[in-house]
Amino acid sequence: MTSFDTSPTLTVWRALLAVAVVFVMLATTGWSAVRDQQADGPRELALAAWARDRIAGHSLPETNAPAYRLAHFFATLTSGQRFALAGKYPSVVGNLDGAPVTLRYHANRVALRQAAAVEKVRAHDEKLSPDGRDEAQARLDRFRSLLRGERQILAFDPSGKGRAAEVFGDLDRAARVSVVVPGVDTHLLTLERSKRKYAAPVGMAESLYGAERSASPGTRTAVIAWADYTSPAGLGMDAALGGLAADGAIRLNAMVGALPGTSKVSLFCHSYGSVVCGVAAHRAPDRVADIAVAGSPGMRAANAGQLETGARIWATRDGDDWIGDVPHMEFGGIGHGADPVDPAFGARIVSAAGAAGHSGYFEPGTESLDNFAAIGVGAYGSVSCASADSACHSGISGERNG
Repeated sequence: MTSFDTSPTLTVWRALLAVAVVFVMLATTGWSAVRDQQADGPRELALAAWARDRIAGHSLPETNAPAYRLAHFFATLTSGQRFALAGKYPSVVGNLDGAPVTLRYHANRVALRQAAAVEKVRAHDEKLSPDGRDEAQARLDRFRSLLRGERQILAFDPSGKGRAAEVFGDLDRAARVSVVVPGVDTHLLTLERSKRKYAAPVGMAESLYGAERSASPGTRTAVIAWADYTSPAGLGMDAALGGLAADGAIRLNAMVGALPGTSKVSLFCHSYGSVVCGVAAHRAPDRVADIAVAGSPGMRAANAGQLETGARIWATRDGDDWIGDVPHMEFGGIGHGADPVDPAFGARIVSAAGAAGHSGYFEPGTESLDNFAAIGVGAYGSVSCASADSACHSGISGERNG
């Protein structure tokens, strides 16, 4: 007798339930979830001025030029010329793939100081509502936090809800680079948290960097908290669709392709971030050696082979993660496909013991974090497999620690 849990009848009911949920969301939120697509006036003005400007008698390159051309352009400038451009156009240089990373850090410190000055005025502007002033104060506090110490801000855009990326370690000298790609509700105000620190992108990346250094002290590593894409706001329609993931995938691949040196790259993709990584996979630069997903709603693929990548695919999910109850399906572009921790998907399934729910995968002391660190430094033999895949590190010919 066929179990009801695996019967075709239940499969149909699950599909109908998923469609019903979609229509409820459509009725309550409309076809378009809340997106903040406001044009950033100052940044647009800066881009227009950059396009008209010249240096040493030569026009400035187009900001959408390939990263290698932009790298060559900056290599032809003196140090003084580079820093002059960063000071004049911080919002451009600070987000320019191909610009030297240390120059981007400098430019983004300038941009952060400018943005903080704007929010300081807004926080005391009586023409704003109390909620508006509170939000301005929260943004001011965030910008001040990002300016503390010697933080390495690789990308910063305060327009709308804002985007940013932060680097831990020496990106120029790293042999292994890990990129943390977060999920829904990622923006400047959720970039880091004092409570539930390791559920926010900066805390995730900082925790992974520490774990990698412990796992392989001799490996030159760097970790990027990459919150430089527009993520869905909550669990509305955008979270069920792939449009924002497609846009994010383009940005992710561009950033990875512009990294300095010849470092191997591992992507660690949480929740909706795994959708971004799944869409990015087939066009990911060859330097991407590993794609690891945690708490994934799907990678917009029926199996690992459909990702069309030479990178190793790893997957994990804690037993208490609610994402496991979400139907892993795709219907008319809605939903993100098969479950990456289903053995039939073909990913290497690793243990997440201790993760405790959907947002605990980067908590110190968890097997999920230890596994991510081992993957990030190329110590594949140290990875602990999930019980569903006792040979998750088989077929890997040696470790590549760089």
